Amino acid sequence: MLSAIEIYNKPNFSYREEAFAILAVNAWELVLKAYLLKKCSYKMSVLYVMEPVLKKNGEKSIRKKPRLNRANNPMTIGLFEVIKKIEEKGTQISENLKNSIEALIELRDNAIHFHNEKEISKELQELGFACIKNYMNIIKFWNIEIDLSKYNFYLMPLAYVDSKIEASSITTDEVQKYIDFVKNKVNRTTDDEFTVAISIDIQFNKSNSFDGIGVKYSQYGIPITISEEDMRIKFPMDTKKLTDTAKKRYSDFKQDNKFNNLMKTIKSNDKLCYIRQLDPKNPKSNKKPFYGSNIWQELDKKYTKKNKTTNA
Repeated sequence: MLSAIEIYNKPNFSYREEAFAILAVNAWELVLKAYLLKKCSYKMSVLYVMEPVLKKNGEKSIRKKPRLNRANNPMTIGLFEVIKKIEEKGTQISENLKNSIEALIELRDNAIHFHNEKEISKELQELGFACIKNYMNIIKFWNIEIDLSKYNFYLMPLAYVDSKIEASSITTDEVQKYIDFVKNKVNRTTDDEFTVAISIDIQFNKSNSFDGIGVKYSQYGIPITISEEDMRIKFPMDTKKLTDTAKKRYSDFKQDNKFNNLMKTIKSNDKLCYIRQLDPKNPKSNKKPFYGSNIWQELDKKYTKKNKTTNA
């Protein structure tokens, strides 16, 4: 995965998205196979493509052996077969994660159609962002012993890929089919920690970025002015959306005194909740709370997630 990121971040690399997809899919296949191997007490045969042993008369025996490749090494199963076996062992893989991986595989398998197709660089980078986020999540959920703090898991800014926004572009039929394929995956996104694609929204202004920053010195730190729109992006859920999602997420969730008392604590935490005043200039105006996605980390401690053994 680090190799995929390093290649993608090169300033001048004409096969950027395709190389990222090839290496990223390889990274996913290796980590998923390693996890399956661990779940099966490290029995290598679980990774092999098995075929019946032929009897002397040519009939198929009930015994099986690994199918060999051209180098006479055992052939291993494909990525989707690995996912299927992991789920058969009791660990459910997120639909968002499966859709994200499938979109990358489709890009890898059809790479010849996308060589130098610059018009979809932004969309492919959105897949890349989600891929890296999902990869870090899987490391966390499966308690893989690796220190991520020394690595920079990010793709370079979009402006580094393309310095302008084009009003229109011409796409080939193959590219359009791929875009439609990924859109279908995104439209089927479910609500969990994994994502199919992460949206990139960039606006170009004549003024520089420093004009929009309000800074003043304070004995408690340096306050920074953030717009109302920025706050709504950071805190997208109102109370109804929060409770509706909680009912789907937890098996023992109820809007009772336990929940109300917990929400009092959460509302006092400005990292979890943003209280919006309908009239900011009037301190007595009506208020409405909005919540960020970090709230699930707190609620997960108090409620039981549905299918708790299937976090991944």
